[in-house]
Amino acid sequence: MNLNQVTISSTDVAKATEFYKKLGLRLIVGALPRYVRFECPDGDTTFSIHHVEKVSENNNITLYFENENLDATVKELQEKGIEFTSLPEDKSWNWREAHLNDLDGHHLILFKAGEDRKNPPWRIDD
Repeated sequence: MNLNQVTISSTDVAKATEFYKKLGLRLIVGALPRYVRFECPDGDTTFSIHHVEKVSENNNITLYFENENLDATVKELQEKGIEFTSLPEDKSWNWREAHLNDLDGHHLILFKAGEDRKNPPWRIDD
């Protein structure tokens, strides 16, 4: 089994589209104002946004986007007007993370984990 797509909701898909394009995702399906789909610049994952009248107040979604050049990417995004809730910092689980929210309040984490993403020292092997 392979996770190949994640879809989030937005009250303004056009504005959300511009936000995610700034992050570096490539638009591959444009059915505004109801739906868009992107492909990530690395790997085979796709990411889509669909229109809703109201985003759930119980939004517990966190989106993780891995980036090998995290610090430089964060700086570039700040220059494009993207605001971060926390700048890159090393975490105790061996990842480096920066946090932000998109226009609909979805929590995003840009991170660099390298080999530790799937093979941390505490990995459980069956």
